[in-house]
Amino acid sequence: MKRILIVDDAATVRLYHRTILEEAGYSVVEAVNGVEALEKALQETFDLYVVDVNMPKLDGYGFLRELRAQNIAQVPAVMVSTEASDADRRRAYQAGANLYLLKPTRPEQLLSPIILLLGAQ
Repeated sequence: MKRILIVDDAATVRLYHRTILEEAGYSVVEAVNGVEALEKALQETFDLYVVDVNMPKLDGYGFLRELRAQNIAQVPAVMVSTEASDADRRRAYQAGANLYLLKPTRPEQLLSPIILLLGAQ
């Protein structure tokens, strides 16, 4: 079973994403900020990350930059944010995101690219 780490400081968003992904057959782990996410990424193996931008302690950009600098297997990261500017999108890709989605995402908007990035279950 493919494992996905959801990184978001909002419990409602984590629950929403978890529900969509678990119903699609993925195993989901949650982190509330970039620091916690980085700790989990260094201790466990994930197949994909779903990352918010605005979080306390370490934001999504910082998390991805730190993650991409680690000597671990690099897997896709989908950044999901309310930040809609081209500059935000560029920052996400420069930090290491594979995809940038705007909140709120409909279930198929979140799931379709993840299925493409991960391949069939």
